Amino acid sequence: MLKGISIYPETLSNKKKIIKVRRDKDGPGREGGRGNVLVDAAEAGLLGPDKGPSSSSCIDQLPIKVDYGEELRSPMASLTPGESKATSPSSPEEDVMLGTLTFSVDYNFPKKALVVTIQEAHGLPVMDEQTQGSDPYIKMTILPDKRHRVKTRVLRKTLDPVFDETFTFYGIPYSQLQDLVLHFLVLSFDRFSRDDVIGEVMVPLAGVDPSTGKAQLTRDITKRNIQKCISRGELQVSLSYQPVAQRLTVVVLKARHLPKMDITGLSGNPYVKVNVYYGRKRIAKKKTHVKKCTLNPVFNESFVYDIPPDLLPDVSIEFLVIDFDRTTKNEAVGRLILGAHSVTSSGAEHWREVCESPRKPVAKWHGLSEY
Repeated sequence: MLKGISIYPETLSNKKKIIKVRRDKDGPGREGGRGNVLVDAAEAGLLGPDKGPSSSSCIDQLPIKVDYGEELRSPMASLTPGESKATSPSSPEEDVMLGTLTFSVDYNFPKKALVVTIQEAHGLPVMDEQTQGSDPYIKMTILPDKRHRVKTRVLRKTLDPVFDETFTFYGIPYSQLQDLVLHFLVLSFDRFSRDDVIGEVMVPLAGVDPSTGKAQLTRDITKRNIQKCISRGELQVSLSYQPVAQRLTVVVLKARHLPKMDITGLSGNPYVKVNVYYGRKRIAKKKTHVKKCTLNPVFNESFVYDIPPDLLPDVSIEFLVIDFDRTTKNEAVGRLILGAHSVTSSGAEHWREVCESPRKPVAKWHGLSEY
């Protein structure tokens, strides 16, 4: 049986948190130091649907130790930069019918406002196998500026949701409509993990003329194309694996060219959240410090995980760059996945170099995809 750990014991200090679960073939695991807690795999979310009973015969406990190091005082000069639910880490899925989305577009000339009504969706795929349903909702963004972001309410247990929600975007001159694109992201809410991305709809307003009245449109929902997500900025990270010590060191170095997430156009306050997945279940999480008023932050913060070589192929590291906002909800800027479930060729190549070059820190720049 896999056993996980409570990754945020309240008794630990904020400066350093150590979590350890050891492999013990002769009996149950024992605490290895201050703050070490063992809980069932179901509580920690370690046992995924893809891990059958055979896993328990070879793994009694998941030996993951997380050591959150202090902020590095100087950049790792020896490292050379190179290049690199969105859905939660998973294997690429085959193309399926994702349904349709119906909405309307209108323009209010006196108020210089674009009015979009998200009406309904039909024929959505089943995202929850237990209930044979979905809990859909829609996120809408106006491209290319991505300064107007809204979302509908979540409708429970339905594949044919009727939203009937209207959003008004002020301060958009009619002459600029032809340059804008409406981006609808269709998701299914998940209470216990990252929301599942069903698909997306892209609608260039160059082909829509709301000047004569409300234009009602129906579009097919297509599989999300992560490769097209651009202008999210870049993140530089370093990874190294020590096979003897069975230790993976992850260093969040810096980011550059991050987009302005504030509607006022001011610089953001970014930080990076690091999630560790074993298979498809998150087993650890931690975040860097917030860097104030910059779109090119330097973090230089390290995180250490004790991972046996035989478990390394099933481990993924997710980096979420988030813009901190004291008054409203923090907003995700972009994401990067390295490891078993990397969705980009550069990410897979980076992970391969780390596995094939033990004891050598490998640092690369990666383009961030839209969250």
